[in-house]
Amino acid sequence: MKTILVAEDRDSSRELLTIVLTAAGYAVVGASDGEDALARIAEAPVDLVILDIHMPRLDGFGVLRHLRADPAYANLPVIAVTASAMAGERDSIIAAGFSEYISKPVNMSLLRREIARLLEERCDVPRQLEDERRDVPRQLEDERRDVWRREENKQ
Repeated sequence: MKTILVAEDRDSSRELLTIVLTAAGYAVVGASDGEDALARIAEAPVDLVILDIHMPRLDGFGVLRHLRADPAYANLPVIAVTASAMAGERDSIIAAGFSEYISKPVNMSLLRREIARLLEERCDVPRQLEDERRDVPRQLEDERRDVWRREENKQ
């Protein structure tokens, strides 16, 4: 079962997200602010993070900076959620390093689709690396043959 951390300072919003995500088959860990989110992530690994941008003690951008600075979490999918949907904000949020941006009120169907997409993409990375590892011996053999043919043609 995949685990999602929901960092949201409004209790009612955090509870609603927890209910929806639990019903969708995810384990959910809640955090009431950015510092709490980092502490919970340090306690137990999570597969994806949903961060409210505007939280007390440490905002979503601050949490993201901490996560991206740590190689263990550099590729962790992080979805930004915010009530301020100003023009150009999505671009700046994605440019900051968030994996996705969803404005409030949260469209739960969209949220579930984006979570599924991000988790699937994350699962594809090890598969892609394995495919590349499998290709290396084949590529080396092809190069060896090319060198051998060039040497044969010189004689």
